[in-house]
Amino acid sequence: MADPEPGPIVTFGSLITEGTTLSRRGQHHKALGCFNNALKLRVGDKQCLITRSKCFLKLGDTENSLKDAEASLQKDKAFTEGLYQKAETLYTMGDFEFALVFYHRGRRLRPDQHKFQLGINKAEEAIMNCIGNPASVKLENKEELGFVSRQAESRQNNQKLQTKLTKDQKGTKKKQRVKNPKTERELLGQLYDDKTFLQKLLKDEDLMQISMRQGGKVEDLVLDGISYLNQRRDFWQQQKPIYARLYERRLLQQRWIGDGRRKPAEVARSIAKDMEDIELMLARGSAEESCRKAERVLKKIQGWAEDEVPNKSELIGNLHSCIGNAQMEMGHVEAALRSYRRDLDCARQNALPDSVSRALDNIGRVYARTGRFQQAINTWEKRIPMAKSSLEKACLFHDIGRCYLELGEAGTARDCGQKSLESADEEGDVEWQLHATVLVAQAQVKLKDYRSAILNFEKALEKAKLVPDQAAQNTII
Repeated sequence: MADPEPGPIVTFGSLITEGTTLSRRGQHHKALGCFNNALKLRVGDKQCLITRSKCFLKLGDTENSLKDAEASLQKDKAFTEGLYQKAETLYTMGDFEFALVFYHRGRRLRPDQHKFQLGINKAEEAIMNCIGNPASVKLENKEELGFVSRQAESRQNNQKLQTKLTKDQKGTKKKQRVKNPKTERELLGQLYDDKTFLQKLLKDEDLMQISMRQGGKVEDLVLDGISYLNQRRDFWQQQKPIYARLYERRLLQQRWIGDGRRKPAEVARSIAKDMEDIELMLARGSAEESCRKAERVLKKIQGWAEDEVPNKSELIGNLHSCIGNAQMEMGHVEAALRSYRRDLDCARQNALPDSVSRALDNIGRVYARTGRFQQAINTWEKRIPMAKSSLEKACLFHDIGRCYLELGEAGTARDCGQKSLESADEEGDVEWQLHATVLVAQAQVKLKDYRSAILNFEKALEKAKLVPDQAAQNTII
């Protein structure tokens, strides 16, 4: 009896392509099966997690969509597709402030990708529709990251909150306990400014009567916020009066002075909050404030001993990078370049390969943005051996190829585009297959190889339909 013919070989790339095609046709449940099987072949693959996350999002399963997006960022915090997908999922969930942060992070890493700017625009518009100008809302306290991100919780407890607010307005003893604004500021800390802002909003009668898409009026949301802050104020006053907290703070300061050392846990929490504040300020468009904060934190950490901050060198480099990001937003390109170079020097001196790669990427982008294409190429080529995935190589070869195209070296640009396409095929990433194919086609046009260029533009058009990207389709046509 003859042996049965072998079935088709199932590969990671073929499963991704099949899943993407099924998802485009609206067969999302079948597409999930392809992505699940692909992840069995490559456990934890970033790109596959992103494609599955998109599928979950189309099915309305935001919880699993967010899990996959966050999983794709576990080993590579600068994975731009993961940042974008996380932002999109958060936006769908209604957490517009957090979505805005991740849109901004992605735009800083890939300013050439217009989708991040579109995300920023829609997130800011959503925030303004909910509460007003986003620049007016402070989000600096990690534990109580502003009442705005608690919209869902507020809506669930709306009836209880309104009841408590009515009691406050009638003048209960609980409210009478806090008469002095200075005392209330001490109790609420960073959230005191939020409460002041909300109280000013209440005076705008026209704004308060505007209806929101999710139901209710702006006034309801503002009153919920004030009630929530009053509850926090009363809780903190009851649990730990001002005099007790001041006494504890003095004791802590004396303890630090007495042994000359800071507690590692306290230092870690303080630094983590500072770093988050720096990123949030930049995401909110306060580049100057972000830069000043980063410079203050940098000066503070430089004055601490190595055993007090075990990862001191890495933090210093990271802060130089943050300063550079803020300077780029302000348009201070040369100053940003100096900051990125300090980050690179620090990374090399302390043998931090991930930080070296980050610094080289930032330096290359400064060069490319300012038209110094050959310097950008030289910088990015140093990153190629450091690439941890085929997708990262696809991005690198594409950007290097773009620079060669700008320099008029079409043959080298075409070769780089081919390398980018090979890496994208290996990863099964349709979007980067699209970018690489367009680059190859544009290089072939420069080389007057029009027949090959047309064929590649046709391939790119099919990729654009799979993504899908209507703008890319129009441009290719």
